[in-house]
Amino acid sequence: MAADGPNRIIHADNLAVLPTLPEGGFTLIYLDPPFNTGRAQARQATRHVRQSAKDDSEPEASGTITGFAGRRYERIRGDLLRYDDRFDDYWAFLEPRLVEAWRLLADDGTLYLHLDYREAHYAKVLLDALFGRECFLNELIWAYDYGAKSKRRWPTKHDTILVYVKNPDAYWFDSTAVDREPYMAPGLVTPEKAELGKLPTDVWWHTIVSPTGREKTGYPTQKPEGILRRIVQASTREGDWVLDFFAGSGTTGAVAATLGRRFVLVDEHPDAIAVMQARFAEVAGVEFETGPAGPAASEGQAAQESPAGGEAAAIALSDRRRSR
Repeated sequence: MAADGPNRIIHADNLAVLPTLPEGGFTLIYLDPPFNTGRAQARQATRHVRQSAKDDSEPEASGTITGFAGRRYERIRGDLLRYDDRFDDYWAFLEPRLVEAWRLLADDGTLYLHLDYREAHYAKVLLDALFGRECFLNELIWAYDYGAKSKRRWPTKHDTILVYVKNPDAYWFDSTAVDREPYMAPGLVTPEKAELGKLPTDVWWHTIVSPTGREKTGYPTQKPEGILRRIVQASTREGDWVLDFFAGSGTTGAVAATLGRRFVLVDEHPDAIAVMQARFAEVAGVEFETGPAGPAASEGQAAQESPAGGEAAAIALSDRRRSR
């Protein structure tokens, strides 16, 4: 797939498409994966691997993530999954896709991983081990106030977006390109500042997609254009390539097109493709295609999708990072 090709929307299993995309081709990857895959995954007992002889240049092993050798990553992963085995299925599904996402990021690229409160804390620890704590940029909180509210606990009205950069010394981030927002207490700043507005912080108050608004596509997990607009503005330049391989209703592509960025969207669900066909019907330069058969159609499914297969790829990535 050529980097100067048309915008593409691919109907396929993303794990089959990702290896066909060019390494280092994307400045921004935004992912909003399903929170519950519904897939049965092979189980494997956790084992603790004895650490090799300690190199004086390595930090001491401890219960926290202090180093990124493959064996150390394997130990951390095992500890977490033994604590809550419901996360095992989720991570076995997500892990090989994140390894591919990291390969596809440009050196100045940024990964945004959108999760809910049930998965975000586990994922943060594991991503630190997989990609390196030095590559962690932000934890964004998208707060909203809509829908039913529990009376037996504090209502959960936020999502978490974990932000990682490929190279901490080279990533692109332009805060001046981001739309400003009103001050919460405009009387405390000068009239000039109040008129200009302030830059968003890492807590974003933004309504969900209105059930009657112009953005509404009918797709159940659709995200607001305002959230994606901030992400695309800050972490890309005009003409950069953007990837979303859990595309859903296609909001990432819609925002990218509006801002003059190029995009590739991938989704395996016919309903999502139908929604995007309607959404992009009037947008020039968008091609729809059917991608390669997914892992379910190949003999390599078990190796690609099982915890053992995903862990092997993750350990290889960790070792490559360590040798940089």
